[in-house]
Amino acid sequence: MASSTDNSSPKTVAYDQRLAKAVVGVIKGLPVSPNALTALGMMVGIASGILYAEGTRASMLGGSLLFMVAVWMDHVDGEFARATGKTSKFGHYFDHVAAMTSYSAMFIGAGIGMQDTWLGEWSLPCGIAAGVSVALIFSIRLWQETVYGKETTVQTVRGGFEIEDTLYAVGPITWIGLMPPFVAAAGIGTPIYLLYALWEAAGYVRRNR
Repeated sequence: MASSTDNSSPKTVAYDQRLAKAVVGVIKGLPVSPNALTALGMMVGIASGILYAEGTRASMLGGSLLFMVAVWMDHVDGEFARATGKTSKFGHYFDHVAAMTSYSAMFIGAGIGMQDTWLGEWSLPCGIAAGVSVALIFSIRLWQETVYGKETTVQTVRGGFEIEDTLYAVGPITWIGLMPPFVAAAGIGTPIYLLYALWEAAGYVRRNR
């Protein structure tokens, strides 16, 4: 998470990033800044979490759609910045923070909204565990990139997809009613991935002493 995509050639550019680039080709003349698009994407992600927290079928469907938009917009701001020559160090870091906020909001919101399901009182702890773990993973990756270089966090694109694209599955998972087991799995799996991120970062520290 919070990694950069290796986009050295068209074959290594994910499909959602290609779509973002195509859309930016149309909107790059608009009088907006890349950071404004980043902020918009973050607000969409937070709105997704709020809808999930309501816990109704209709609100969760809406939340799933907004979350998928937020995930995709994580590519739009960067493409817009490059297309308009408005890239900045602040914008790069703000992009990471915005994505982290969106993902954490979705997990915590889902944890709140799933309390009336079979997860019961475990729903909120699972959602919080996933959301906090995501925030920590992003923070570790950002630190690793800052200290040891962007290449240490590059995501490999295979078949037009990268690992973060699995987040789009939140939509279909919600639509078919599988959010409770998803939240339960995220509450366990995300902290485990956090341990892996810590182990990987520690490896860079050891090798660069």
